Amino acid sequence: MNAFRRIALASLAAPLALGLAACSDSETADGEVAEGEAIAAIPAPDGTSWAETVAVSDYDGYVMGNPDAPIKVIEYGSLTCGACAAFAADGIEPLRDKYVASGVVSYELRNQVHNGLDLVLARLVRCGAPESFHPLSEQIWLNLESIFAGANTNPQVLEQAMSLPEDQRFVAVAQGTGLLDFFAARGLATDQARACLADSASVMAIAERSDTQSKELEVSGTPTFFINGKNIGTQNWASLEPMLQRAGAR
Repeated sequence: MNAFRRIALASLAAPLALGLAACSDSETADGEVAEGEAIAAIPAPDGTSWAETVAVSDYDGYVMGNPDAPIKVIEYGSLTCGACAAFAADGIEPLRDKYVASGVVSYELRNQVHNGLDLVLARLVRCGAPESFHPLSEQIWLNLESIFAGANTNPQVLEQAMSLPEDQRFVAVAQGTGLLDFFAARGLATDQARACLADSASVMAIAERSDTQSKELEVSGTPTFFINGKNIGTQNWASLEPMLQRAGAR
């Protein structure tokens, strides 16, 4: 078992708290992107909407929007990060409805896993159709305080889950923290959620991809953004939107 795997599993029982500071050891954000001319809207194919077009990337990120958009935004986000939740509250709606819907910007969300609960959540948002990934992630961030409360209320359940085989452990975590009910209320059937979490290889693959990509791309915390391949560090919506406009999104 590698070091990240041990940390991810051991932290299942660690207390969680909602903080709005960037979830990183240090912030790296020079905010410089290449300036471009204004780009005209690119219509979606008849009968479709770019904001409802989702595909899975080679990095296991979920790309919303025009796959050939001239401005490509990538976010490395943690589903248990308060700063990511703040970005979702402030930025997801205008990012989706103004910029992604225009066909000029695509938005890819990749998970950086910070703890065991984060890992369980990252598997659950992947359990349905690709189009459900972003709405479920947003629902987690908008309800993060109550999710933490459910986890912190039952620390003994999380501790007991650690002694279970991996094909039972993640199911026990979701059951004990109320996550099965949370997702069922949002359209993910409980039997389907259990089956996804029982596939421990797929769960740990998420953790391992997070570890590998974070090292490869020097992502030290969340939310970290890339615009057209350039790492622009941790941002909030107020700082990210002007960068999109500078790149040509209007």
